[in-house]
Amino acid sequence: MIRCMKTPFRASKETVDRLFQCNRISGEVWNRCLELAKETHLKTGKWITKSALQKGTKGIFPLHSQSVQAVCHKYLFARDAARKARKAGHKNKYPYKRKKHFNTKWANNGFKVFENGKIQLSMGDFEGKRQAPLILWIKELPEGEIKEIELIFDRQLQLSIAYEDGQEVKENTFLNRSAIDVGEVHTIAAVAENGENIIITGRKIRSIHRLRNKKLAELQRKMSKCTKGSKQWKKYNRAKRYVLSKSNRQLQDALHKTTKQFADWCMENEVKEVAFGCVDGVQRNTSRRKKKRVRRRTTNQKLSNWSFGKVYAYLTYKLEAKGISIDKYDERFTTQQCPCCPKRRKVSSRIYTCTCGYSNHRDIHGASNFFAKTFYGEIRALDFSLKNTKYLRIA
Repeated sequence: MIRCMKTPFRASKETVDRLFQCNRISGEVWNRCLELAKETHLKTGKWITKSALQKGTKGIFPLHSQSVQAVCHKYLFARDAARKARKAGHKNKYPYKRKKHFNTKWANNGFKVFENGKIQLSMGDFEGKRQAPLILWIKELPEGEIKEIELIFDRQLQLSIAYEDGQEVKENTFLNRSAIDVGEVHTIAAVAENGENIIITGRKIRSIHRLRNKKLAELQRKMSKCTKGSKQWKKYNRAKRYVLSKSNRQLQDALHKTTKQFADWCMENEVKEVAFGCVDGVQRNTSRRKKKRVRRRTTNQKLSNWSFGKVYAYLTYKLEAKGISIDKYDERFTTQQCPCCPKRRKVSSRIYTCTCGYSNHRDIHGASNFFAKTFYGEIRALDFSLKNTKYLRIA
């Protein structure tokens, strides 16, 4: 399986300056992609092809040819993703913003790795001459075959190393199915076909988001009173980057712990297939600049902070490594509709109650209805009875 490791490195000052220059050149490659795409569309009315884009950027930048191609591929990926979203009815914009910096990637023959932690990054040929390679040192190499190395910036330059860990996907003979009602308060609420159900709270994630937003708002107010580029403004900007970097690491840690708890629960209950609620689009129209607001500002902020996409991404590789499949399904009206009668109602409390006498925890109720809608084809009572709910929280 492909895994990724982010690590700092040691290098000479000259090498570090050249690395910063690499990211600036990659930004120029991105801007060149934008220009070529615009010129092609104005002349022919069609999109630029992959081969034409690579031909238009070949041999004019002092980077390894595969590094230049990697930027082109990222542009094409962003363009195709925007096109797919627009076809689905969303108002996504095609790539248009120019960049001063862009991550530089080395793949295949673009680097050499030595057992003592030495990494040699090739700069390729430019104007008929072989450029001097970049020499870096890291403390510990990943255990596996390294596929790609990407130069990123997180308060300092770091390497993001993608490698093959050599582990194969496990196969299991489990038969149970499970459905997840993903939420903003409780990150995961799920039921399994054997009657077991679980709630993993996301209150720690919410607290990290709230503290981050509070600190950023305070720093932004102070920066607005300073002249842009002044010493005091730079001081506040460094503090802002520190807050963002620290909160991102805390959020990543919390999400990894949450998804690992659910993956372990699936193994305990012999789950073979997992249905994940599709809530794509819920964060749209949350901008403060919209003239017509359909929700309160506090609700918009909570929805904007909701990391359901990362939850699905983390669950995907964790579950697939254990031989458990996961996919997204439509979950509309699963929280509102009663499984005993066709009535629908919105609830503001944590307990869902109906006039017919039905009552259940709102998130377990939503997960049960989602399970029935996905695997039975309609919202109705489950064919099995639910056991006592298991609550988990992040330490």
